[in-house]
Amino acid sequence: MAKIHTGGCQCGAVRYEIRADPIMVYACHCSICQRQSGSAFAMAAAFPGAAFTMLGTPPAHFIRQGHGRKFRCYFCPQCGSRIYHQWFTEDGDTPFRNIKPGTLDDRSWLRPGCHVWTENAQSWIRFSDDDVVFAQQPSLDQMPRFQGP
Repeated sequence: MAKIHTGGCQCGAVRYEIRADPIMVYACHCSICQRQSGSAFAMAAAFPGAAFTMLGTPPAHFIRQGHGRKFRCYFCPQCGSRIYHQWFTEDGDTPFRNIKPGTLDDRSWLRPGCHVWTENAQSWIRFSDDDVVFAQQPSLDQMPRFQGP
């Protein structure tokens, strides 16, 4: 049975609940994610969208282009914390939401299953022989699925 994951923004106005395990967890080293996170990379945990319920204040969003697709980026309208993003095309939304895993209440189990856009990784980042790395964006079927904590 899947765990219930809860989380929210920095100020607590936006909250969510997810009744599923993630599909995948990854670290993205692209320049867009570096700028968004204010760090060397950003992490994402992809969860089934149907298992996701928003609670509290509804998030605001903006749309950005990146890596050949569009993203709807959701954030708290009060404190500005990014909560998640969702890819979309003219045909509709993807069936999952990429949660910013730092917004989860329990982050103890987080470990990326792979690293993407490593051609943009900061020079001081070192990957182990066990890490799955992709120079750019792999197809979804190439990305390792979440195996549990």
